[in-house]
Amino acid sequence: MTGVTRRRVPLLLVTAVGTGALLAPQAVGATPRAADPVPAIERAAHPLRSTDPGGDARDLRPLGRMVGGASVVGLGEATHGSHEFFTMKDRVFRYLVEEKGFTTFAQEVSWTTGLRFDAYVRGGEGDVRELVHQELAKTPWDTEEYVELLTWMRAYNDRHPERELRFMGNDLNYPELGEELFGGVTDYVRSHEPDLLPRITELYAPIRRLADGDTYMGRPLKERRKLARQAREAFDLLKNRRPARSSEKFTWALQHARSLSQTATIYALPLDTPEGAKEAMLYRDRLMAENTAWWQRNTGDKVLLSAHNAHVSYESYDSRYPKMQGAFLRDRLGERYTSIGFTFDQGSFMAQSADSKAWQPRSVGPATRGMNEYTLDKVRHDDYFVDMRALPDRTQAWLSKARPTRSIGNVHPDGPYKIRLAPSHDILIHLQRVTAAHRQSP
Repeated sequence: MTGVTRRRVPLLLVTAVGTGALLAPQAVGATPRAADPVPAIERAAHPLRSTDPGGDARDLRPLGRMVGGASVVGLGEATHGSHEFFTMKDRVFRYLVEEKGFTTFAQEVSWTTGLRFDAYVRGGEGDVRELVHQELAKTPWDTEEYVELLTWMRAYNDRHPERELRFMGNDLNYPELGEELFGGVTDYVRSHEPDLLPRITELYAPIRRLADGDTYMGRPLKERRKLARQAREAFDLLKNRRPARSSEKFTWALQHARSLSQTATIYALPLDTPEGAKEAMLYRDRLMAENTAWWQRNTGDKVLLSAHNAHVSYESYDSRYPKMQGAFLRDRLGERYTSIGFTFDQGSFMAQSADSKAWQPRSVGPATRGMNEYTLDKVRHDDYFVDMRALPDRTQAWLSKARPTRSIGNVHPDGPYKIRLAPSHDILIHLQRVTAAHRQSP
């Protein structure tokens, strides 16, 4: 029902009846009620024509103005498995490519997967469906929606060889430590620093044998800590040979070594303990931000960063996640980073359960009173976006209070969590209803 404006009971009547004001006028001197945020949000909201990519994009022009001169835009999702969240990301990316000069789509997938997707969209061999399944079968994104995005990016590059789109994975290397990373380091060393080759080959040998992430994590903690030290030593050896003159080959080889070290470091943490898991989540958000900032700095590309709402936000709502990627990016980029979050009133999504790793459709009904989405859905547009930075102070204050909000990861049930929307994101996209994403058929 995108683009539909719903008929609403007059807001004054709803507010009055909901608070009992028609029956009992507020006494003089009583504490004033909090201002209803809906009228101000409605005045500032921009309705969406559609969440599907393609077609007229004029309704996104205000979003372009909100993004301004940002070089990295984080675009979240309130579930990992809803069709509309991903197609809306596809639509926003196409708009930013055409109108704002963006050229990279980044995703919280592994650095290895990013290299493979990047090669494909730039004309590499392979079947896109097989590639997506190979890389993303263990994730929420082995979907028709992802296939469509990569297919469009490749077709765009075929038409615009002078301005190629790129794909970047900014996360640790799971489920696989790609051979491309080891080869990227050793090939450079063989050609430019041959005296380092025996030692780096020796350091990487046991890590190379454990390229499968699940096999790696099955090794004893003591062994994993030793492997992390070896990966770090290899990185430091190469880093200390930085050439006097800037070298693109060195820069990429060092980044591959950095990615191997990042993965070995996080695998060396005791993830089966609360303290270890918390340290790992902090390290993961930091490394994703570091890799994204590295890509933007070294390619010069403007980047759309796709991740869960939590990871593109400035605030954490969960003590298990001490600091989020969005906060690290704001530290590094300042106002050149913009965060966009999603909310939704009701609908379905693909998720696993506590008892099964199978991806199945799950559903939630309309938001209930007291939830952020309950109020946001009173705005007369089904689907809309709003710049929370531009709202009146009283409305920003309302959006800055922690309220139950949907934030669903891989497993459901999950949440709701108490989230402060305005301090978490700059811009908010609200959808009235979402549907489950379409997993690729076996």
